[in-house]
Amino acid sequence: MRKFLIFQLLLWVSVLASAQDKMLVPEEIATNRNLYPSGLSNLSWKGNSDFYTWQDVNSVIQGSVMNETTDTIFRLAGINEKLKGLGKDELKRFPRISWSNETTFTFSTGNEWFKYNASADKFRQLFSVPETAENTDISSGEKYIAYTIENNLFVSDGNSQITVTSDENKGIVNGQSVHRNEFGISKGTFWSPEGNLLAFYRMDETIVTEYPLVDVTERIAKVNNIRYPMAGMTSHEVNVAVFNPASGTLTFIETGKPADQYLTNIAWSPDENSLFIAVLNRDQNHMKLNEYDVKSGRYIRTLFEEKNDRYAEPLHAMVFVPGSDGKFIWQSQRDGFNHLYLYNRDGSLVKQLTSGKWVVTSFIGFDEKSKGIFYTSTAVSPLQDQLYYLDLKSGKATRLSLDEGVHNPIVRADGKYFITRFSNPALASRTELSDNRGKKIKMLHEDINPLKDYKMGETSVFTLKSDDGADLYCRLIKPTDFDPAKKYPVLIYVYGGPHAQLVTGDWLNGGGLFMHYLAEKGYIVFTLDNQGSANRGFEFESKIHRNLGVLELADQMKGVEYLMSLPFVDASRIGVDGWSYGGFMAITMKLNHPEIFKVATAGGPVIDWKYYEIMYGERYMDTPEQNPKGYEHASLLNQVDKLEGKLMIIHGAQDNTVVWQNSLQFLNKCIELKKQVDYFVYPTHEHNVRGLDRAHLYRKLAEYYDLNL
Repeated sequence: MRKFLIFQLLLWVSVLASAQDKMLVPEEIATNRNLYPSGLSNLSWKGNSDFYTWQDVNSVIQGSVMNETTDTIFRLAGINEKLKGLGKDELKRFPRISWSNETTFTFSTGNEWFKYNASADKFRQLFSVPETAENTDISSGEKYIAYTIENNLFVSDGNSQITVTSDENKGIVNGQSVHRNEFGISKGTFWSPEGNLLAFYRMDETIVTEYPLVDVTERIAKVNNIRYPMAGMTSHEVNVAVFNPASGTLTFIETGKPADQYLTNIAWSPDENSLFIAVLNRDQNHMKLNEYDVKSGRYIRTLFEEKNDRYAEPLHAMVFVPGSDGKFIWQSQRDGFNHLYLYNRDGSLVKQLTSGKWVVTSFIGFDEKSKGIFYTSTAVSPLQDQLYYLDLKSGKATRLSLDEGVHNPIVRADGKYFITRFSNPALASRTELSDNRGKKIKMLHEDINPLKDYKMGETSVFTLKSDDGADLYCRLIKPTDFDPAKKYPVLIYVYGGPHAQLVTGDWLNGGGLFMHYLAEKGYIVFTLDNQGSANRGFEFESKIHRNLGVLELADQMKGVEYLMSLPFVDASRIGVDGWSYGGFMAITMKLNHPEIFKVATAGGPVIDWKYYEIMYGERYMDTPEQNPKGYEHASLLNQVDKLEGKLMIIHGAQDNTVVWQNSLQFLNKCIELKKQVDYFVYPTHEHNVRGLDRAHLYRKLAEYYDLNL
């Protein structure tokens, strides 16, 4: 590990040693795409052929496994001619295509979907849905398209619209993501393998109190109500139903009680007769993988259960092994790290496929004869993501991606070849083609350093030890003109919560350009991934359970101790910044150690976890009734009396993730205790400040540090 960290640091220094004199500015950081690693847009395989394609604004370009030549196979003018033949408007740029097979692709524009068979030169419209349609989902074989209009679900076969639900109460939501996108949920409709049946979520939010978000852009401010279930309060209730477009029948799955349980990881059996659902209790410590009969909706059996005294968090649906007798792959953290398991159709375990003190980060797919699987993992380093092939019979795993860094592979459907886009500290982006044994065939694209004309200081990555001996990865950025004889102010950037890792082995070691902008202004910029952060295993991430802010703070202070030991650090000028969970941590650090942190800035901060939503909040804190001491200790409202020095809080008034009420309550407490705090609101933004306004945010933060740090 130490050799890798030294190696990547030396590469980083050598690559940026020839940097020119241009300075990064907030406006460019927020809007100039040329400052960020480039790649091949919409890179994809043409079915199982030896060809792959990517796109630019006006065309589709094709490459081949067999040779170095590339060809432009479709142009915008040609697509516009086809559209014109159907009486459709011309497009200004080539639409994003999706290959059905070697010769046929589909694409959408606006509310319409089209299909083009290049070998037969046949172009036709597949679907046209109402302009208000959202959450579109096309079945396999393009038989049907499912979509929602407001809170109801519809299906079209290309000729007529079929009404699946017709709930008039806006609090009943069909066909949309549920449980606030936790547990790996990202959509609300699930087509069966052959596209004959549609499973979907039905969510009853009428029992959840409406929460007001105020839109001040109109002359008379308008209230937009959302449903926001706070920790310990009444949650929404979710069901799953199955719709048969051919017969028009609708069957509800009998998932049972209690009604506020969580239903996730929905999967179909290959024969379309069964639906599998991971059923998680509200306490989030007991998961059952259940099988249900699709025709009757009745419960068939529980394949297996997973329990944990802290929490169980099913994130991935089962994946059936093609051509097998029902065997499937399941991901679980049951042994302390996320790994792959092979099961029989009846729920009996065949064997654990991967093991070790590292995590599987993604399951990619199978090879041609389903004899093996592809996956990515952190087996090389917690900072890296590498591609592996595992033989299902022998259990032997082979590393296929041989370059250090973070890989994002695209494996051909039959597993014979793969394309990977990867980066590391010395390489912004490279895309390569390899065979399924890891032998490189050719490089498709490379962007060594999009920042070669800019001043970029030295970045180092290293580890410190926590009080209990855990490795804590750190990143430290110095100015280009760093002088070890000088004293520098330090800005610590923190997140600290689950499902996030800030220090990585890819480009810039995960450091954002705003951090480098601050470094060039004369700051040392430091980040530490404390216990509670991602990709280090369940124990590392879950140790914060029921006591958010305690262990994270202790680990962050290990970083501070290290900084204060450095001869070039001005220990009287240390600041901290964070957003969301990081905002909670920045204020926690400021209030608990006002003698150390001269300045703190916090965006969209959780102030009291009782104001946060049920799914995430109760997983890590249980309910306020179950864990009153934990909530009391974590509440920043109970620590305002310790506020000294400069603190600026920033919040989006339309924030539907960490609602505005959090920071407003903090303001109230500051007023009550006669404590001064700086405050800024972005009236039209949600949880993050995006677009051109992000440059405004960067300027505001930088000016605050310049004035106060």
